[in-house]
Parts: sequence; C-alpha cells; structure tokens
Amino acid sequence: MSQTEVSRIKPPLVPLATLIGRELRNERVEKPFVKYGQAALAKKGEDYFLIKLDYHRIPGNPSTAFSVFAIFDGHNGISAAIFAKEHLLGNVLSAIPQGASREKWLQALPRALVAGFVKTDIEFQQKGETSGTTVTFVVIDGWTVTVASVGDSRCILDTQGGVVSLLTVDHRLEENEEERKRVTASGGEVGRLNVFGGNEVGPLRCWPGGLCLSRSIGDTDVGEYIVPIPHVKQVKLSNAGGRLIIASDGIWDALSSDMAAKSCRGLPAELAAKLVVKEALRSRGLKDDTTCLVVDIIPSEQPILLPPTPRTKQNVLTTLFGKKYQNSLGKSANKLSAVGVVEELFEEGSAMLAERLGKDLASDPNSGIFKCAVCQVDQPPNENLSMNSGPFFSPSSKPWEGPFLCATCRRKKDAMEGKRATKPTITV
Repeated sequence: MSQTEVSRIKPPLVPLATLIGRELRNERVEKPFVKYGQAALAKKGEDYFLIKLDYHRIPGNPSTAFSVFAIFDGHNGISAAIFAKEHLLGNVLSAIPQGASREKWLQALPRALVAGFVKTDIEFQQKGETSGTTVTFVVIDGWTVTVASVGDSRCILDTQGGVVSLLTVDHRLEENEEERKRVTASGGEVGRLNVFGGNEVGPLRCWPGGLCLSRSIGDTDVGEYIVPIPHVKQVKLSNAGGRLIIASDGIWDALSSDMAAKSCRGLPAELAAKLVVKEALRSRGLKDDTTCLVVDIIPSEQPILLPPTPRTKQNVLTTLFGKKYQNSLGKSANKLSAVGVVEELFEEGSAMLAERLGKDLASDPNSGIFKCAVCQVDQPPNENLSMNSGPFFSPSSKPWEGPFLCATCRRKKDAMEGKRATKPTITV
C-alpha cells in the first residue's frame, strides 16, 4: 500500500477498561455473531489456515468464548507452516495468566502473542528443518480484534463507515526501510540477486539465505536477524461491526486493500472469500498460492454485514510503529478512529524483545520459582541466579531489564539482536 493511499487520524483516547465498562452498563450491546468464508487456489501447496470458533478462555464457560483465524504462507517447504498451525495457538495461550478477567486477558494478549511466536520459532528450529512461514494471526473476543503478523500476509478491516484499515505491517525488505536498517545493524546483508555479468535482479533480499522477508517463523538456514517477533495491533469495533479480510500475498500482489474490500462488499462471507480469490486470479493469474479468509463481525440481530454508506472522501488508516497499551492506569497510547467506528487500543512493531515483553513479568517472589517469559518453563532456585545476571545470561550482553528468560530464550534474544553467532564457522 502506497503512502498516498493512507492518511492519519488521531482522535482522543479511550482506555480498554472504559470500553468494556460501557458494554457491561449497556444491556443493548450484545456479543456479535462471527461468520466466515474461506477460499483458496494452490500453486505450490504451501499455504495453510487455521479456524477456531468458540474457544473458551475459561474451559466450559461459553461466556468466555473467542475465535481465532490465521493464515500461514510457507516457503522452502511446508513443515514450518504446518508446525505453526499446530502449535502457535497453544503457545500463545500458555503465556496468559490463568483465571484472568476479560480485561486483563485482553491486555495480556499482545505480549502473549510475542512470547508465543518466539517460542514456536525456537521449537521449530530445534527440529533442524529449514522451511519458513509467514503468519497472520487474528483473535476475536467480542468486538475486540487483535492481530499479530510476521511476513507479508495481510489483514484488513472494512467498516460500516466505508473505511479500509490495514491491521498489519508488511515485512518485505523491498518496501520496509526500517526493517532493512534493522537487518544490516544485526549483521545481515541486504541486496539483490547477482546474475552473470554482475547485473542485479529481483527484489531486495537478505544474505545469507536470500529471503525477501525480514520476519518469519522458521528459516533455520537464514541468520537470526530474520526474527519471529510479530507486529501486533488491537482495535475495538463499534456495535455496527466490520469485515476482516485475511489473505496470503497471492491476494495482495494482485489487489490493493481497497480493491479487495470493494470487490466483495454486501455479500455473505462465504461468497465474499471466493470473489476476492477470483478477482485476484483475474487480475494477475495464478502465480502463487492464493488463500483468503473473510470474517464478518456483525450485530446479533443482523443476518449479514451491510454495505457501507457511500462517503465523499474515503480514508485508509495506516498502521504505526511504537505504540503502547492504553489502560486504566493511564499509560500513553494513540488511537486511530474511523469516524467513531474503530477504537485503537494497542499497537507495537518493535523487533526488540525487551520492548515487547516489558519489565513487569517477574517470577512469583513467594514461590522462589522463575518462569521464563517466552517458553513458560519454570526454573527452580539456583546458585547465583538473579533476574539480571548469572549463568543464564551471556557475558557479552548488557544487563537484561525485562522479565526472566531461560538460557535457551536468552540465547535466542541475543542472536536476534546480533550479539552472538548463531551457527558454528565451518572451515574446509
């Protein structure tokens, strides 16, 4: 999406606790229906998707239900995409404190997504396989939508106001200057493919490995500067609802966000997904795996998401880096709003683990047990063990100011930041 397609709006903030309080006080605001459609055309057979409806935060309690929709676009094989599909959700949920209220659960979710993505990446790389995958992972709890993504799959939101919002950030080196700087600062090289005669062709890639993306899960054969730390955005819809279009790059290489949204407005989700894929095929042909999920979040009394009211001027809301959670304690944040339709609750895209996990996830001081903030493994008391020093931390690193990390996750953090070699040097 070009910069000319987007404009920025900064209305006043509303804390998440206030929004949930409004729901509780207003009996007319009911939990929405979630309806979805799925369509796909395979070229290489490396796209996978996940749909989980009515998953319970508290097992057996329907009032705590939430839904999950995700797309995994594999490359260099299918093993990473399959592994992420099977393990990512469980790893995310394991990082959220059990028994948390809905407000606390939603506040913990962005950080748990970061931990879950990193844990899934570590577990897959331990298998020794070399494939990788992009991930766009969407959690819907009532009117609150949380999206985590690595790579170049995308999730957009089309609202009743006729505004298309981009809820993800593309991690393509060709298009993301900030990611290019991060990769080179961490020890990678960025350049195009050299062919015979010294000519450079194709998109920008990172070397070694030749990957066009700066973030993914897997890719063991590429440097650790290709990180699994997701961009996360959380928004709250009004009770007018909205439509999510979640798709692999086979769609977005053919259609802009506006084109995809407009191609299926006013249609049921099942038909809408098929129409988006058909439009992408008509526009570009089948050059890549093409997978699309359309998810309608609609009022309970409304059988179908109504088409938006025509507007004289349409804005596309851009995603921004560096935003923090706004909660009842008054932490700073910014919010985007589509004329009162969308409340932005959280956004953060940093690739630095310290900035994503925060500093308030220390172990229980009464138990004497340290729990790794990423893999959730308990570490019993040990000689010379402390939060910021000891045998679990590499001597080359600065003191860790975040929550406790086990030895494996600390090494992963250092490697992602370019502080240590990730593979032995082989001499012939």
